Amino acid sequence: MFRTLLGGLLIAAAVALPQRQPGTTARAPFGTMPDGTMVEVFTLTNKSGMEVRLISYGAIIQSIRVPDRAGRFADVVIGHDALEGYLTRSRFFGAVVGRYGNRIAKGRFTLDGREYTLAVNNGPNHLHGGVVGFDKVVWPVTSATSSQVVFSRLSPDGEEGYPGNLRVTVTYALSEDNALSVRYSATTDTATPLNLTQHSYFNLAGQDAGDIGGHVLTLNAGAFTPVDATQIPIGTVTPVAGTPFDFRKPAVIGERIDADHPQLKIGGGFDHNFVLERRGAGLSLAARLLEPKSGRTLEVQTTEPGIQFYSGNKLDGSITGKGGTVYGRRSGLCLETQHFPDSPNHANFPSAILRPGQKYESMTVFRFGVQR
Repeated sequence: MFRTLLGGLLIAAAVALPQRQPGTTARAPFGTMPDGTMVEVFTLTNKSGMEVRLISYGAIIQSIRVPDRAGRFADVVIGHDALEGYLTRSRFFGAVVGRYGNRIAKGRFTLDGREYTLAVNNGPNHLHGGVVGFDKVVWPVTSATSSQVVFSRLSPDGEEGYPGNLRVTVTYALSEDNALSVRYSATTDTATPLNLTQHSYFNLAGQDAGDIGGHVLTLNAGAFTPVDATQIPIGTVTPVAGTPFDFRKPAVIGERIDADHPQLKIGGGFDHNFVLERRGAGLSLAARLLEPKSGRTLEVQTTEPGIQFYSGNKLDGSITGKGGTVYGRRSGLCLETQHFPDSPNHANFPSAILRPGQKYESMTVFRFGVQR
């Protein structure tokens, strides 16, 4: 099946990473939580020079540095230089979100005859695991090398209203061909909804480059799930043909994001689940992204049935991030591989319920390249 609230802040500044020999673990302090818990940063590198920095708070991807067609490296995910920004000024930047990524209507679902009530943190709905979801906790690290980091934690029964003690592991691994894989696994002692995803905001021109409207997107999806005024799926699966949601062939995002379509007006742009066209149970192509000026490309493969394309509509210039960059509207986009939003309340959607004796396994690969 694929599938501590903050008090007064006492934050240590991010610490520059020390030099190390290839193959050894690069880890350093990144800051201190209000309760004194240390947050660490881990750096993955490969022989081509790609670099990924991960922090133990939220299992967050803090930066990804990749080259353009001229060999110039840039950080292509938006975020913060220090822990304080992630604690106080973040929109799930780079985080693993859960237990349930995306929305659950009115924070309620019924499972095995029992109704559960979750935290409501997005208008009338539950979003990305609640008030203190997986993105807002420090993840213990079980192993770390220069090419792989494994984060694991126990989500206790009742956390944010979810049933069952859930043991979950997230493994990041960087390959020599510039692919970052994210592998999720979990077990539970009580049936529970589970939908983990990675919430990085990408801008292949560089995290400080502004609007992503010039990016060219391809989605391997022939349908999407329309939403109501609160961005909850209405339960239908609608073909993309003849609509601005048809990315089956490469399309410039900015040429259709403000089209006169009622679904685009609800979210102020794209913020929708696309139904992937899959073959088999393994990794399958979900998306391709190109930034024409730099030539940087991103290919997303996943075992999941859906992908949320979010065009950063709610970034509004109120957040200052890395290097003093002000993140204005649509300065980054998300490609969140997932089960469908609100699946526990829609029997016709692929099941997102994990039961005792089952093992949740999901994998997504972000492969970076260059178009010459």
